[in-house]
Amino acid sequence: MRRIVICGDDFGMNPAVDAAILHLAGMGRMSAISCLSLGPSFAASADALHGHDVDVGLHLNLTESLGGVPAMPLSALIARACARRLDPAAIDTAVQRQLDAFERGYGRAPDYVDGHQHVHQLPVVLPRLLHALRRRYGARRPWLRCTLPRLPRGMVPADAFKAWVIGALGGHALRRAAREDGWRTNTRLLGVYGLRGGARLYDTLLRRWLAAAQEGDLLMCHPAVDAPSRTDELWRQRAAEFAVLSGDGLAEALLQHGLAVRRLSRTQAQ
Repeated sequence: MRRIVICGDDFGMNPAVDAAILHLAGMGRMSAISCLSLGPSFAASADALHGHDVDVGLHLNLTESLGGVPAMPLSALIARACARRLDPAAIDTAVQRQLDAFERGYGRAPDYVDGHQHVHQLPVVLPRLLHALRRRYGARRPWLRCTLPRLPRGMVPADAFKAWVIGALGGHALRRAAREDGWRTNTRLLGVYGLRGGARLYDTLLRRWLAAAQEGDLLMCHPAVDAPSRTDELWRQRAAEFAVLSGDGLAEALLQHGLAVRRLSRTQAQ
């Protein structure tokens, strides 16, 4: 069996996201949970993470105004990072505040660190993050999400381009740092798409990703239970992801392709 990680992003964003992720973790459908430690529901929901057989990580946020951390639009953040115009001291403060909140809410260090909208890998951000993790955790380092993509056959060109761009914005730098300094990472990233299209499209994409998955790959997802008060397209798609991930099709596809959902902290993937 090839071992993969299925990772639920944005835990702590609100109770609907938290409920979906906890339900899927209870079903054994995911093996990693990425937490917005300053999110409005994290403090109330974090204790429920204990007892699930998952890695629990920090979902580093620099683009959403949560918990008083200064944020900027993703496009502006990317532009300033690539121009090396981000303030290192501000990055240090954001990282430390979110690690403090994670440890305070969950009770221990994160098993891994990734980024909301993949900000953890950006220039300026990545070296400051790695410095903070080395200083804080020493030899007991968390693993890191690598964004270098695994592109399945039949992928929509726009989705393939999005996956390529995400990887190009820091995946190679993160992989290089991992190899040079001994950080553990997933092998490749799956799950990138336009975050629209409903349950039928998501089911098709999920089966393609699983057919392409290799040992140590990570498939990210963004589920939420249905919330009737939410009418925007992104929220409907989160509910569609939850419907597919909690249905019978996922278990069938995992079996068909010889895949097992496992915690990366318990595998040898690099």
